[in-house]
Amino acid sequence: MIQFLLNQELRSEQNLDPNLTVLNYLREQVSKTGTKEGCASGDCGACTVVVAELDGDALRYRTLNACLTFVSALHGKQLITVEDLKQDDKLHSTQQAMADCHGSQCGFCTPGFVMSMFAMQKNTDGYDKETASEALAGNLCRCTGYRPIYEAAEQACNTKEVDFFDATEVSTVDRLKQIPAGGASLSDGEKVSLVPTTTAELAQMYLEHPDAKLLAGGTDLALEVTQFHRPIGKLIYVGNVKDMQEVSSTEDEIILGAAASLSDCYTALSAEYPDFGELLHRFASLQIRNQGTLGGNIGNASPIGDTPPLLIALNADIQLRQGDKTRRLPIEEYFLDYKKTVQQSSEFIEKVFVPKAKLNQFKAYKLSKRLDDDISAVCAAINITVENKVVTDARIAFGGMAGIPKRADNAEKALIGQAYTEENIELACTALATDFTPLTDFRASKEYRTLSAQNLLRKYFVETESAQSTYTQTRVTAHV
Repeated sequence: MIQFLLNQELRSEQNLDPNLTVLNYLREQVSKTGTKEGCASGDCGACTVVVAELDGDALRYRTLNACLTFVSALHGKQLITVEDLKQDDKLHSTQQAMADCHGSQCGFCTPGFVMSMFAMQKNTDGYDKETASEALAGNLCRCTGYRPIYEAAEQACNTKEVDFFDATEVSTVDRLKQIPAGGASLSDGEKVSLVPTTTAELAQMYLEHPDAKLLAGGTDLALEVTQFHRPIGKLIYVGNVKDMQEVSSTEDEIILGAAASLSDCYTALSAEYPDFGELLHRFASLQIRNQGTLGGNIGNASPIGDTPPLLIALNADIQLRQGDKTRRLPIEEYFLDYKKTVQQSSEFIEKVFVPKAKLNQFKAYKLSKRLDDDISAVCAAINITVENKVVTDARIAFGGMAGIPKRADNAEKALIGQAYTEENIELACTALATDFTPLTDFRASKEYRTLSAQNLLRKYFVETESAQSTYTQTRVTAHV
């Protein structure tokens, strides 16, 4: 059985299909139809809901795509939908702002925008355009009415007032704390979803059910159900494994739990490597970053995953666990071939270790058809160390150029031990063309990918040459 609050109503669910999404649960099980389906793939934001999670003795509000979230992910949380905002005959300030500013046209996207504004209002002390752009980037208005929507967001944040959720926060926290953390599961008699709360419990469950699919954010796995209509018989949901959500650091490295969301990883990574943070802003929408995890982005083993090239260039390690056994290895050794990794049966990614910045110049670049919320055609991560005007180390990694995220070995060899000059960068660009045989697909041609990869290396040199020659560590955020 799983338990959660649907606004203020305690819901206890036991006999549900574990493949049931929150979107379909709301619309089909509890007749809350304000949440809409626009794409069933997490792209449009029409299905945006807000989940309140325990954060000590307070609540943390986060937007999620209901179309990509399985119901088992709600255990121990509060689910808030657009129907819950209005109290008696009074609209919530976010709803009132949309009405006052004429932010609704056909109205189909409006509930999702309102929920994104609600979460933004809860998480900010005032309006600024950059924060609003991030909060609303995952919501698509098909009528192109963005100006009044931004005006509504400004009004909602600048006229923030105590609402029903503020008034009931203490009691909501108490009620969520009373929900037992352990022993949760969901089954319809054929399919099952298990909800461990510790890494040890997860490891044991995975040994007992090696055929189960590990579910973290589900932003990719859920597409198996929503887009390809392939039922998943066994799920193990890792989103309640608290020790795998921790983000910490030592003097030498950042330690990221594999189940930590990309939003939670952002602060630590961007503080050490601003370009990593800049790329995460472009990774996807806020809703996706609130759900998607670093471990999931690695374990998916996609050649166009955005974080693996960056982690490879930073010489990051991962820790794999199988039962009580763990092993640590460089992340570049994890990938073998397209969608194939060294991961063994019942083994899972437990932690990611990222070395802290030293005498290097790390930069990341992403080429995509849209600036935000789009999949990379080419993702480049370049990390070159120069001492006395000579390259002493080079780690140049790409996504979208091969069947796996991969280093440009020949380009690196052409640079190491050589003077850091434009002439030698050109030699490295020539060598880079022999490192990869990229594919042509609907995102880019193989010729475009090869030339773009070379140009990104040239761009890196232009941006870093003066800083490298004076032995200074600069952090100039750049993106393509």
